[in-house]
Amino acid sequence: MTATPRLATYFHVHLVSDSTGETLNAMARAVCARFNNVLPIEHIYALVRSPRQLERALSEIGNAPGVVLHTIVDEKLRGAMEAGCQKLGMPCFGALDPLVSALSWYLGARPSARVGAQYALDTDYFNRMDALSYALGHDDGQGGQDLKAADVVLVGVSRTSKTPTCIYLAHRGVRAANVPLVPLSALPAGLLELKGVPVVGLTLSPDRLVQIRRNRLQSLNEGRESSYVDADAVRAEIVEARRLFDRHGWPVIDVTRRSVEETAAAVINLLSGGHGQVEVLG
Repeated sequence: MTATPRLATYFHVHLVSDSTGETLNAMARAVCARFNNVLPIEHIYALVRSPRQLERALSEIGNAPGVVLHTIVDEKLRGAMEAGCQKLGMPCFGALDPLVSALSWYLGARPSARVGAQYALDTDYFNRMDALSYALGHDDGQGGQDLKAADVVLVGVSRTSKTPTCIYLAHRGVRAANVPLVPLSALPAGLLELKGVPVVGLTLSPDRLVQIRRNRLQSLNEGRESSYVDADAVRAEIVEARRLFDRHGWPVIDVTRRSVEETAAAVINLLSGGHGQVEVLG
């Protein structure tokens, strides 16, 4: 007898932060991803820094019972929120508390009570903004011959996630440019003359690439068939790209089964590990 598939469980998760909420949101999604058939309904309350803002958040929380996660630093505000959740009969957890306590014990130091400390306008912040500006200015072969200013250059055929990977890398402070491989079009001279700047090839399975390209055309209301989505033509593009990568000894990352975050992590590993001609399989 075939078992009846378990239906997905929906539940409300309230994310209360005195900063942007990005850290809390990422943590909540990472934890929820550990459970099968569990779909959280997220409610985000960012920049909660006053009793009035907290009161408004608690009012909305009370209308959708669930779990409350927070990263509130101010002790009085934390106490008020925890008391409010207790009154509502909802579990309330300080998402960073266990790690902060462990580090405090290990370092023998008290944690800072400064709100949004990770978003200080320091050198790292401006480096990230500079990297983002560079990535946008050097997307899809833009920027002329200025590739030598990059930390890494990504090369691949159309729709191999070059642009989103460069943007993600920029948020990590990595200046990334990307160059598209277009059939019958020459590579920019600056790419082949690069010295000291790593070049990484991105590849994808032909079937998956055709699917992505078809979806792209549909989103543009473009239904005409062309070599852009022809299986044989796409396969030839992939083969020619791999030959190019091999010819120049560029490391290759197969993005078929990788998210943008995983691809960026693989690039960063290559940059920090100095592995040179390493192929990172999907």
